[in-house]
Amino acid sequence: MSDTPRAAFYTLRPGGWRDYLSLLHAPYTLWHLSYVAVGAALAPRMDWPLLGWTTLAFALAMGVGAHALDELHGRPLGTRIPGRVLAALAVAALAAACGIGIAVAASRTWWLLAFVAAGAFLAVAYNLELLGGAFHGDLWFAGAWGAFPVLTAYFASARTLRGEAVAAAAFAFLASWAQRRLSTHVRLVRRRVAAADGELELRDGTRLPVDAALLAGAPESALKALAGAVVLLAGALLLVRAG
Repeated sequence: MSDTPRAAFYTLRPGGWRDYLSLLHAPYTLWHLSYVAVGAALAPRMDWPLLGWTTLAFALAMGVGAHALDELHGRPLGTRIPGRVLAALAVAALAAACGIGIAVAASRTWWLLAFVAAGAFLAVAYNLELLGGAFHGDLWFAGAWGAFPVLTAYFASARTLRGEAVAAAAFAFLASWAQRRLSTHVRLVRRRVAAADGELELRDGTRLPVDAALLAGAPESALKALAGAVVLLAGALLLVRAG
């Protein structure tokens, strides 16, 4: 590969305000915020203000805080944001998210504090790879970024967990597991592979060059489609509840 590829399909050229937009991982953040909407929409009673606060808390914790910690730990996106700024963003975003969670727990049920504590722990442990990366893997990602938002949003509204919440959490878990498996391969190609040489010979004699497009094109297209599909599913459920 002659040109250095972007760290992800959604990242911008490094420098200035573009780094902060790239830091948000916008398609993936929308994907996982959709799980909040799914959980809220499946609850027996649709509470729109509560959905707004829950979404804001996850946007801060995951979209800003967790991603700032991830960039602080190894610079996977290659941004030029100073380390102290990333640390400040992470602390401020996670503190604000926890504050929202505590306020909601005070008005709904104190059992929500367990979700607040778990979310804060997962954001830090996963992205900083604490304990030698013990909490950083496919299953942890699927649970923390997939199942957890569904269960939290549902419990915040229903104050209990029922079968539909567990089924939706299982869906989110598997979708996020697939995301992690696909994105791991794409990240390898985009961020670590310096050159790809060789070719594939098909049975009819056709030869295909082994390049970045061949290695990462299909999984990256699948990631884009999955992100759009989950967002549309969440939107459909919200439209049903609004009707």
